Amino acid sequence: QVQLVESGGGLVQAGGSLRLSCVASGSIFTINAMGWYRQAPGKQRELVARITKAGFTAYADFVKGRFTISRDGAKNTVYLQMNSLKPEDTAVYYCNAVGLRQYWGQGTQVTVSS
Repeated sequence: QVQLVESGGGLVQAGGSLRLSCVASGSIFTINAMGWYRQAPGKQRELVARITKAGFTAYADFVKGRFTISRDGAKNTVYLQMNSLKPEDTAVYYCNAVGLRQYWGQGTQVTVSS
């Protein structure tokens, strides 16, 4: 089993920045990739960014150039640095880990005001 705990969400004005953190615990040696998804009201959950065990990263087109995913292996933590935030980035952001199966965090709310 893998447990994921997110933090760092909040309210920010358009153009501002936030950094989300996701701490993994449990059977972390089984994790092959981690990522961030988001879900806005009335919309499906969508991939934002992911990072593999080897360090390869991938981003959704709508965040390229604004968001950066990174990790600290010593702290078992994955980060999502979000810059130039837009009101349409408002959503609940979920941490995801892929190992023997998929694991999800509880989510953290990000609200961007115009």
